[in-house]
Amino acid sequence: MENFFYNNPVPIDFGFGKLSRLPELLKQLNLKRGLLISAPSMVRAGVAKRIVEQSEGRLIGVFSDIQPNPTVLNTDQCAAILRDNHCAFAIALGGGSVMDCAKAACFVAGTPYSAAEFLSGNQQIDHAGIPLIAVPTTSGTASEVTTASVLTDTERGVKALLASRYLYPIYALVDPELTLSCPAQVTAASGLDVLAHALEAYYGKKHQPLTDLAAERAASLVFHYLPQAYQEPGDKEARSKMGEASVTAGLAFNLTQTAAAHACSYPLTQDYGITHGEACAFTLPSFWRMNSSEGAEAGRLQAFSKRLGFRDAADLADRIDEMKKMMQLRMTLEDAGISREGLDELVSKSFAPNMQNNPVEITKERLKMIYEHLSTQMINK
Repeated sequence: MENFFYNNPVPIDFGFGKLSRLPELLKQLNLKRGLLISAPSMVRAGVAKRIVEQSEGRLIGVFSDIQPNPTVLNTDQCAAILRDNHCAFAIALGGGSVMDCAKAACFVAGTPYSAAEFLSGNQQIDHAGIPLIAVPTTSGTASEVTTASVLTDTERGVKALLASRYLYPIYALVDPELTLSCPAQVTAASGLDVLAHALEAYYGKKHQPLTDLAAERAASLVFHYLPQAYQEPGDKEARSKMGEASVTAGLAFNLTQTAAAHACSYPLTQDYGITHGEACAFTLPSFWRMNSSEGAEAGRLQAFSKRLGFRDAADLADRIDEMKKMMQLRMTLEDAGISREGLDELVSKSFAPNMQNNPVEITKERLKMIYEHLSTQMINK
């Protein structure tokens, strides 16, 4: 007997050209005196300036000093601007890094604390912050519909997750037209992040019928449209379908959370400089092969793979590897710059809480074996 709870309170306004609705939306929501928190690329392209000009004075400025893996310092600086300017709302225009920074800053701005205090668990997120409208410019993190914000505390050397129902944006304006300018490697990495969200949501211990539906739809779209979006970046249909895949995967993993591939991605990003989506994709085929050949979810994963048009689960995993190779992403330890001497440290740093969400128990010995199978020698056997 099924027993589940599903909730996502964020309105999703999706479609090509939807950005033009923003001025009207600000009026509808009666939002005044806000800050545009923008990706530097949107500032360079003139998009940020245009949004401010069209806001009829409702936006007082732009903050764009945000690193690709947003830090506590970025967040505190953003929160200080929101606080000092008495901002009553914010708009996040960017990829996952901008969204993560903005979601945390909108809460931190209403407190006397640094974001570090919440990241460490010393303080709790216990109320809503400044309202945030989320406008994604990549098809990847789906942060516009999730409770999550991932920040890096450079002083402690920790990349960690903040998650709270109080971090939901109040509105998601998803315009795939904004992704047309994404560089090829951003398209590749963010697209595989979507696939990791979908597959991990499907086999994670917390999956349920409604998240299963969203996860399968999202995965199907990625396999069909990501190669096209990568090879033909101006293909509007491919860009639109990848935007749909991203937000649909978000409706799945927001409830189920992620699993082992995401847990492994954190040290791969922090210590080896591999972008988040590519870091997730580094181990994703390995975990799909494992979870579909043993454990409680093996049968479901085999059936899922066949519904998506693959011979079996191994064929699906092989397809991920083929896409990674075609998109020139790292395939082996050697590609990633990981030495045999550094393997034990990498393994020990990979056990974030979401590792426990994997259906097959992962031990340090098991994980080391997975990494060892990603060596050039093993792959070329």
